[in-house]
Amino acid sequence: MKVTIVGLGLIGGSMGIDLRKEGLADQLVGVDLNEEHGRKAVELGLVDRIEPEDKALAEADVIILAIPVNMMSALLPQVLDTIKKNAVVIDTGSTKSMICKSVSNHVNRSQFVAAHPIAGTENSGPTAAFSGLFTAMTNIICEREKSSEGALAVAEKVFSALGMKTIFMDPDEHDKHVAYVSHLSHVSSFLLGQTVLDIEKDEKNIFNLAGSGLASTVRLAKSSPDMWAPIFEQNAEYLGQALAEYIMHLQRFHYQLMKRNTKEIYRILKEANKIRKVLDVSLTPDRQGITQSPPGARST
Repeated sequence: MKVTIVGLGLIGGSMGIDLRKEGLADQLVGVDLNEEHGRKAVELGLVDRIEPEDKALAEADVIILAIPVNMMSALLPQVLDTIKKNAVVIDTGSTKSMICKSVSNHVNRSQFVAAHPIAGTENSGPTAAFSGLFTAMTNIICEREKSSEGALAVAEKVFSALGMKTIFMDPDEHDKHVAYVSHLSHVSSFLLGQTVLDIEKDEKNIFNLAGSGLASTVRLAKSSPDMWAPIFEQNAEYLGQALAEYIMHLQRFHYQLMKRNTKEIYRILKEANKIRKVLDVSLTPDRQGITQSPPGARST
């Protein structure tokens, strides 16, 4: 089976490593707009070789799109125009509604599987890829009914080889839930980092005083803006709702803090502690900050 991976960063590269390890691909071909990324991916063994996009797409049995979501919506219809009969196209986008809508009426829609393998780190590029990124993580497939049985079987085989559990959701349901459990945390981290930098102009003091609390909280602020700005834009409606609720809680906390109302502050913190129970069952020990099954998900 010839597998073409478009986008050779953390997600695409890590998929390449483990698909090779599991023997699922006879040929692993890479496509990347960044020539240096392509060379590095071959050097690191993420793919066997780099091919021109038209050739890599036209001859592939399976095509995995691991690129920013704004590029995904633009490229996906062209990919479905190009593929051979019975080829399967799988995306990895963190938003699903706009991506699904971009090919809703495409003649080859049944050969596309809209997926979101929930895994990642704050690092990007080919050198960030590693084996085991997806192990014991959750993959979400949307619009299952619009994909052929054959395409679904291939996609589930791919994600099973990566060690993932697959569940099914509606695209809007998916986007709403990830706005709260993933996208909001990234916004919080980015803006906390910006706040600290704005207030503490002397960076030496930041490094001298920063402890594990700041480091863990702003870890996600090191994530790639190229990837996350389009995600925020595509999920603006649900992320906006999540931000409004988050701001409301911040304002309530600020009010009680200014009143020096220690009792109420304690109550707020105690209530927030309940998240521990959720995280203990939804996150694996070695996947801090990466959400597993969102609420409302339907398992296979």
